[in-house]
Amino acid sequence: MTQIPPSALPLLPQQWSSAYVSYWSPMQPEDQLSSGYCWFDYRRNICRIDGLFNPWSEEDTGYRLWMSETGNAASGRTRKQKVAYGREAMAFGTVLCDIPLDDEAGPFPQLFLPRDVLLTHDAQYVGRHMVLGQEADAWTYQRPDKGPSTLYFQAGTGLLLRMVTGDDRQHASVRDFPNLSTAEIPAGIFAANDG
Repeated sequence: MTQIPPSALPLLPQQWSSAYVSYWSPMQPEDQLSSGYCWFDYRRNICRIDGLFNPWSEEDTGYRLWMSETGNAASGRTRKQKVAYGREAMAFGTVLCDIPLDDEAGPFPQLFLPRDVLLTHDAQYVGRHMVLGQEADAWTYQRPDKGPSTLYFQAGTGLLLRMVTGDDRQHASVRDFPNLSTAEIPAGIFAANDG
């Protein structure tokens, strides 16, 4: 691996949002593909992620779980809103039933993906790759007590295209960000937990 001076490590944009596609590599028979949307505002130290939870076993629980989590690291609190979607057999076929679950609140010490994650974890440059049809610079880092993570940025920028958590030669979580935007995020996006 080539060591790049820390000054060359890309920072994520001050504010960004994107749809995401969540899947596994390699895909196992029980693995699922899901998607959602995320917003990160590093100036306010807050983020929100909406989507189907992955991994989540419908076979074990009887339903798929949709969740919206607003994490406010500035206040140290998070709020989760959840809806369970279960299948119910009817005379005319199977239907999905939605069951709103109780909201949850709890501690939230830091954002899921800090802006300076590469610098904080002494990331190593691991080359240029094609990701979502674009040239991407890849950076790998290791967090204490966790497996490796690799972030793929649009070449020469801080725009995130893909995040791989774990070893993709064994079984890794992959999140693609196909339409990342740095446009201003409306304040109402974080209204669930902005205090």
